[in-house]
Amino acid sequence: MRALTVSGALAAALAAAGLAATPALAATTLGSGHVDVVDAEWDGADLHLHVHDEVNDVEYAPADVTLSVPAAAKVANPGYGFLGSGSQVWLLPEDQALATSRGVLFPGISTEHLSTGVFSGDAVTFTLVGATRDGATTEDFSVYAGSGSRWFDSNTATASYKSKSFGVATHQHATWAFEEAGTYKLTFRVQGTVGGVAESATETYTVVVGS
Repeated sequence: MRALTVSGALAAALAAAGLAATPALAATTLGSGHVDVVDAEWDGADLHLHVHDEVNDVEYAPADVTLSVPAAAKVANPGYGFLGSGSQVWLLPEDQALATSRGVLFPGISTEHLSTGVFSGDAVTFTLVGATRDGATTEDFSVYAGSGSRWFDSNTATASYKSKSFGVATHQHATWAFEEAGTYKLTFRVQGTVGGVAESATETYTVVVGS
């Protein structure tokens, strides 16, 4: 019996170690439909970032959601230099009909819950603070509009394409691109000035890109 007890304890320890090595994913997974991934809100005292499921009109804290990018998002590389040399990339398109036809997320960036007359210049700035893939810094993430007009790029070789300003009370869509499969952690900050005081909120989003 003692041998069984020791073996059981060892198995439990190994299982716990295995669990510790596996990235924890949120219980709620969103993989299709209109979702404002980076959604800024002001409660009168503080800025916040949420994930807004527009289809079901549900808001989530970013830590409570895993965004899924399925194999259906994998398409031929459109050839923009910042997307790397791989023949295929995973794209969440800025066109809603295209996203729907592929069964993938239609991702948005929203300030529509920010009222005019509150923030200086009636604008806030979103910044891509950091990006990792499978725990390591990655250059494989970008957001672009139209024919390759970059909004954000995780490439560490350039200081550009890290921040972009948006007017309040607006709703924007662009293509989200991932050059490799894996688990991405994308950290965004929103910042604005209220009454001469800088206000900000920072959140990390989990995106699982399937092969």
